[in-house]
Amino acid sequence: MAGREHRYKVKVIWTGNEGEGTSTYRGYSRAHQILAEGKPTIEGSADPSFRGDPERWNPEDLLVASLSACHKLWYLGLCSQMGVTVLSYEDEAEGVMVEVAGGAGQFEEVVLRPHVVVAAGSDLEKAHALHRKAHEMCFIARSVNFPVKHEAEIVPAAG
Repeated sequence: MAGREHRYKVKVIWTGNEGEGTSTYRGYSRAHQILAEGKPTIEGSADPSFRGDPERWNPEDLLVASLSACHKLWYLGLCSQMGVTVLSYEDEAEGVMVEVAGGAGQFEEVVLRPHVVVAAGSDLEKAHALHRKAHEMCFIARSVNFPVKHEAEIVPAAG
């Protein structure tokens, strides 16, 4: 039996034609916009290593952010269902991408490093276990072909 299907529609518009299109590798900007109906536009570019604008989001940033956000959303939902009260959650996620000969490359891993503050008296063991469950449930992590690890720090609130 097939599960429910969800579709996500976005539009990516290249805005980097500086007058001569892609007539030369250095002659165009990597600037683009990512749009979805009813949502703010994301100003994107390439990673600065690939002639991109360091002030704009690049696809690699967005992939790491997607993994982090998906994990967080699952974690918070599971905690709310299992009696663990999360008071704050911050993740300093990091992805490692390796280039190979010929210019291609791939991510080798992403490490999520959430710092979670839970209400005093919360079950810390359960709070850690729910990170493992969130990882198993995260749609994005289940869809990538590289390891997504998590190194959670969970601390009880003072008091």
